[in-house]
Amino acid sequence: MTAVTTTVSEAPAAPAPEGRRVRRRRSLAPGRRLPAARFLGPVLLLALWAAASAAGALDPAAIPAPWTVVGTGAHLWTDGTLPDDVLTSLQRAASGFVLGLTGGIALALAAGLSRTGEALIDGTVNLNRAIPTLGLIPLFILWLGIGETFKIAIIAIVVYIPIYLNTHAALAGIDHRYVELAEVQGLSRPAFIRQIVVPGALPGFFVGLRLGVTGSWLGLVVLEQINATSGLGYMMFQAQNYGQTDVILVGLVVYGVFGLVSDSTVRFIERRVLSWRRTLSN
Repeated sequence: MTAVTTTVSEAPAAPAPEGRRVRRRRSLAPGRRLPAARFLGPVLLLALWAAASAAGALDPAAIPAPWTVVGTGAHLWTDGTLPDDVLTSLQRAASGFVLGLTGGIALALAAGLSRTGEALIDGTVNLNRAIPTLGLIPLFILWLGIGETFKIAIIAIVVYIPIYLNTHAALAGIDHRYVELAEVQGLSRPAFIRQIVVPGALPGFFVGLRLGVTGSWLGLVVLEQINATSGLGYMMFQAQNYGQTDVILVGLVVYGVFGLVSDSTVRFIERRVLSWRRTLSN
């Protein structure tokens, strides 16, 4: 009886170490990392910059110390210059991004769900992709004038191309077995799009969305130096004329922070929306 009791009581405990090993293997998977770990690289770079500045290894006129840049940024913020420029840049980037996002999704769906749409759209978009977007600036200035409209249009082009390409590729890569299953089940067109097309396209869409968000900030740096009277790019252009390296670095830091925060936001939304999709990153 004692032997039987011991065997029964010890048997359930046997799988526990294996379960712990499985959890440990999952925690050590390459893609599983805390969101805060993404800031480790920038923090390390900042520490090296501060150490080099304190040691006198950097020319203050060429690369000011971090505390100098922070002081300049605080001064620009308190006198109202930086808030106005940040707000202007955000408005331009948001307007172009919304237009590019809408256009990229609409074109990808039209090309991905229709042979006629693909014949008319895909080649045209790839031709547009082959042309450097910033090379379109002179033409857009002639078409739209040198005001705000052409800046927003260029940003929209920068955004829509990666969204279209990645969403269209995801649509084209949907397993044909799911399409056949939908036909067997007799799904209506709206149900087919909702249950098959959208889940299949979302992973590629989010890849394009991340590229589009980053591209909107990259395009803005150049566009705000063309006939602009406000914005971060304009502030940096004026600082270049007066040799104010610290002001230029303030603008670059703000651009970098916006880019990192927007990319992190998209990744957070992606993890939430695609929580059903098991990968190394989740």
